[in-house]
Amino acid sequence: MEIAKNTVVTLEYTVRDPDGNMVDDGQHPLTYLHGGYDGIFEQIETALHGKAKGEQLTLKLQPEDAFGEYDESMVLIEDRTLFPENIEVGMSFERVTEDGEDEVLYRITDIAEGKVVVDGNHPLAGVALVFDLTISDVRAATDEEVAHGHVHGAGGHHH
Repeated sequence: MEIAKNTVVTLEYTVRDPDGNMVDDGQHPLTYLHGGYDGIFEQIETALHGKAKGEQLTLKLQPEDAFGEYDESMVLIEDRTLFPENIEVGMSFERVTEDGEDEVLYRITDIAEGKVVVDGNHPLAGVALVFDLTISDVRAATDEEVAHGHVHGAGGHHH
């Protein structure tokens, strides 16, 4: 079966940066609903369309096609007193945007001299990524999966 709209695709994958450093070792296969449901980067979905089980691809995505460019304005320096006592570098927290619409995930990147540096960029923002993909399964989506816009069962969403 070829990958087409409303098929469920399972991928074995690894992701590396352009220098060959492992970003994601793909320990768990990725299963998504194909056909514009935002389950995978658009450029990868486009490249997979029409392919079949067993085929392999290597794709390089530029930052704008993956996690976006690095945005310096998303780095904030806050007073240490605004945070709980037990914070440490690497912790994440959500903050609602000024308009109250979206929540942004911030990571603490530094704590020094009464200040805390937080970064709202995705950890992979500004990084080109190289995806090595093997299509391990393709099947027709169920009516329920299509209606819900995501995969159910193994590798997918559970109710």
